[in-house]
Amino acid sequence: MIAKRQLLFGLHVDAVRMDDVINRCHAAVTTRKRLLLGVLNAAKVVKLRKNKILRDSMIECDLLLADGQSVVWASRLLRRPLPERVAGIDVFERLLQLAHRHSLSIALLGATPEVVKEVDLIVSKRYLNLKIVYRHHGFYSADEASKIAGDIRSSQADMLFLGITSPKKEIFLATYGSTLNVPVLHGVGGSFDIMAGLTARAPVAWQRAGMEWAYRLLQEPRRLAWRYLTTNFAFIGLTLVEMLHPSSAFSTHVRRTGERLARRLPTTQPHGGVDE
Repeated sequence: MIAKRQLLFGLHVDAVRMDDVINRCHAAVTTRKRLLLGVLNAAKVVKLRKNKILRDSMIECDLLLADGQSVVWASRLLRRPLPERVAGIDVFERLLQLAHRHSLSIALLGATPEVVKEVDLIVSKRYLNLKIVYRHHGFYSADEASKIAGDIRSSQADMLFLGITSPKKEIFLATYGSTLNVPVLHGVGGSFDIMAGLTARAPVAWQRAGMEWAYRLLQEPRRLAWRYLTTNFAFIGLTLVEMLHPSSAFSTHVRRTGERLARRLPTTQPHGGVDE
């Protein structure tokens, strides 16, 4: 049975629950058919208006999930309800459990060398039956991207988790995603940093109240205050506009310039980003 998709803010968002997502991922691994997961939150809703790379990456996902509670609330206000929030970090952890139960292999790409090494150690200890067949940090240069893609392909991983910020992640997937031969592709944002203990995730009560952003703001007020203030107000404004004038579905642009765009990016990446 194909899950219903809701048209929200110009994107078709899958109206699925967590168990549905994990079952789809398991089926993708079994059939070796690609399943590209995407996650949508308030920040992305705001930024994709001006960022074509980000917008196209959302359109091209095989399964687009409501990562932010604000997106779920907006869907109900707009009378195109989503059943629940499916947070990217929770999907990450559930997929690690799936890999453990079925002795699957995974690849890790992202964060700093120290963080991804720590994630490797933690995952290996917690999920004894899975196999980590590839690991690389996210501070690679454009010239290194092709070799990284080749190494991931050679690893024959069942799942690839990308802890890389936008738009670097989108450019990598646009350029190499179709050649990686990895069934499940999941951009996990800042999940590597959280798992490694570099940043703390909000308590469950804060998550359920849709206040994870406020918890992060308390941790890093100087860096995040203006960003959250502008993003949250912009998202509220877009929701009000959507109530009056529902958006038509965005159409994708041809994206064959990933390598050229990648060369414009710095070789380092800041922590955080719109994936969180």
